[in-house]
Amino acid sequence: MLGFLLRLLPFWVREPLLIAVGSVLGVRIMYLAVRDHDRVAAGLGAVFLVFTAIRVYAVIRALRARRNPSATASADGAAVDAAAQPQPQAQPQAQAETGPRPGPDTPKKEEEHNAWGQAFAAVAVFGALAVALWVAPRFMPSDDNSPQPASCSGETHEELPKAYKHTPRPVTGEELCKALNRSDLAKLLGTPGETATTVSSTNNTAPLTDGKVAQPEAEVTFDTYTVNVSATYNELSTDQYVKLMKFGDEKDIKTLTVLGRSAVLFSDHTMKLEINLGSGGSGGPVEEGPLARTLSVALDRNDRGGYCEITVWSTSGALPNDSALLDIAEKVLPKIPERPVR
Repeated sequence: MLGFLLRLLPFWVREPLLIAVGSVLGVRIMYLAVRDHDRVAAGLGAVFLVFTAIRVYAVIRALRARRNPSATASADGAAVDAAAQPQPQAQPQAQAETGPRPGPDTPKKEEEHNAWGQAFAAVAVFGALAVALWVAPRFMPSDDNSPQPASCSGETHEELPKAYKHTPRPVTGEELCKALNRSDLAKLLGTPGETATTVSSTNNTAPLTDGKVAQPEAEVTFDTYTVNVSATYNELSTDQYVKLMKFGDEKDIKTLTVLGRSAVLFSDHTMKLEINLGSGGSGGPVEEGPLARTLSVALDRNDRGGYCEITVWSTSGALPNDSALLDIAEKVLPKIPERPVR
C-alpha cells in the first residue's frame, strides 16, 4: 500500500521524500550501531545510506537532463523536423518586422522553480516529522506500567518533639529518609533489580529518657532486605557502647573506623510481634525475629557521644556482606551533620 502511494507521487516530491527518510533513518541507525557496537544495525544503516545515495544520484541526473537536454536527442529531432517540413526560402524582412520570438526558457524556468519548490516543501515537511519522532520520546509520558519506587514525599509533617528544638537541631526522620532512600540503595545491597516497596520515617525520642533525647529513624523495605537508619543524640560514646554490648547477646562484634569515626559492627535478633485483631485479644507474645546486622558509627570524629545506626535484615534470615553496610554508611553519613562540641 505504501509503495503504491509513493508511485502516485510526482517525481520531484517522491524522490526528495525518499532521500529525507533514508538519510534520517540511516544516520540514526548508524549512530545506534556505533554506540551499541551492533554489526547487524551497522549493516542495516549502511543499506539505508546506500539507498539514499542512489536516490540523490537519480535526482542529480534528472536536474542535469532538465537544464542541458541531450545533444544527440536535439540533433535527431532537428533532422526529423527538417525532412518533414519544407524550409521557408526567405523571410528576413518579416522576421525583422515582427521581432524575435520569445524563447522557450521562461516556461521551463517556471516549471523548474515549481519542481524545486515541491522538493523543498517535501524535505521540510518530512524533516520536521523526523525531528518530531526523534524528540518526542523525551517529552511524552512513558507507557511503562512497572511499579515506581516508594518515596519520602508522602511523609506527614508532624510537630517535632522538644528534643528536636535544641541548637543545633538534630536531624529529622524525613531528612534521614531522603538520605537513605537513594536510587542506588538496592545496588548497594547487592539486589540491583529491586525497587523500594515501602518507605517510612519517624521523629522518635529514645526510650527511658523522658523525651529528652532525640532518636529519629527512617526505614526502606525491598523484596529481599529491609534497611533501617536511626540517629541517637545521647551522651554514650562508641567505646562505652561496645563495653555494654559485651554484656548483652550481640554477636560477631567488630570494631572499625568509618569516615574517620569510631564504629562497631554487631549482630542481634529482631523482635517479632503478632497482633490478633479478629478475636479482640492483644495478640501473642513477643517472639525472636530474624537476625539483623547493624553498623553503629559515632556522630562526630572525636566520639563525644551519640551514634548513627544502620541495620539490615530480611524475613528469610539472609544478610548481605558487611561491605554493603559500609557502602551505605559512606553515602548516608555525609548527609547527617556532625555533632558539634558542647
